[in-house]
Amino acid sequence: MKNREKVWGICFAGFGNVGQGLAGILADEEEALRRTGFSFQTVAVVTKTRGALVDPEGIALPDLLERVGRGDPVGQDRIGASEAALLPGVDIVADVTPTNLEDGGVGLALTRAALSAGRHVVTSDKGPASLAMDELRALARKNRCTYRFEGTVLSGTPAINFALEAMAGCSIRSVQGIVNGTTNYILTKMEEGFGYAEALAEATKLGYAEADPRGDVDGWDAAVKAQILAGVVLGASIPLSSVRRTGIAHITAKDVNEAARRRRRIKLVARAERTDGGVSASVAPEELPLTHPLASVQGVMNALTYSTDHLDQVTITGPGAGRRETGQALLSDILAIARGREANHRP
Repeated sequence: MKNREKVWGICFAGFGNVGQGLAGILADEEEALRRTGFSFQTVAVVTKTRGALVDPEGIALPDLLERVGRGDPVGQDRIGASEAALLPGVDIVADVTPTNLEDGGVGLALTRAALSAGRHVVTSDKGPASLAMDELRALARKNRCTYRFEGTVLSGTPAINFALEAMAGCSIRSVQGIVNGTTNYILTKMEEGFGYAEALAEATKLGYAEADPRGDVDGWDAAVKAQILAGVVLGASIPLSSVRRTGIAHITAKDVNEAARRRRRIKLVARAERTDGGVSASVAPEELPLTHPLASVQGVMNALTYSTDHLDQVTITGPGAGRRETGQALLSDILAIARGREANHRP
C-alpha cells in the first residue's frame, strides 16, 4: 500500500507584513509546492492585537489574507502563541513576531516552548537568535527538531544557507557586508546630493525608515546581524554588547563628496572575522574603493562578501527587506525541514 503523503501543519505566530508575505507565497504556490512533494495546511494563526484563528482542518489562506487586507480581525479564538505552537497537528511554527532585543519577548518564549515539544521553528525574529542562539540550537538537537533563521539577516537573500550549504567544505575566515537597506539608501541619496536629514526624511517617507530610525542609523540592526553571522557562520557565540558599533548620523555631505573625489564610497559595513584572539564583530562606516564588490551596492539593496580558503572571495547581493522577500526566506527554511535536511544552522 502506498504511504499517505505527509501534510505539514503550520502555525503562524504573528501575521503582520512578514507573516502575510509568507502566507501569500504559500497561497499562490500551493499547487506547485504539492507537485514537488510538499503539502501543508495552516492550523493556527495567532496575533497580539488582531485575534487568533484555529482550524485543525486547515485555514484557507486566500480568504484570511482578503479579510485581513480589509482590516478585519484574524479570528475570534482565544489562544496565545506558545499555546498555539503546541496544538495537535502543528509541525512547524513560523515565528514572525516583532524583534525584541531586551528579553526576546513572545518570540523567545514560544520558540523555547515549541522546540521543547519537538516542533520545528522557522523565524525572521532576530531577538531569540541574538539572545539565545546556543540554547535554542541545543534545545532543537535534544528534541530532534530544527531551528532555522535565514530571514534574520538578509531577508530572502540566502546569507546563512548559502554559507553553510552552498559553501560546505570551505573554511570561512570572515564575512563583511551591507546588511541594512535604510542606511544604504540614505548614503546613496547623499551621494546624489541630498543632505543627511533630507535623505533620512526621504527614507522615512518611502517606508524604508521607521518613525524612530535609531535602530537603523545608529547601527543596532546591523550589529545584531553581525552578531548572528559570527555565531552561525564562524561558530562564535558573542554577546551583542561586544559588537563594536558606529552609525551614520555623523556622516555629512562633505564626507561623502570628499570620498567620491578619491573614487571611494562610504558604506555602513558590518563585519565578523576570525582573529588571533577568536572572533570579533563590528559595524562602522567605511570608505570603500569603487572596485570593491560592496561599493556598487546602491539604494536598499544588501550584500555580503565571504572570504574563504577554497573560493577566495564570494559575494552575494539581493534585497534585504520586504514582506514577500522575507516570506521567501521562511519558505526556504520550511522546505529544507520538509526535505529532511539537518538544519540547525550549525557551522
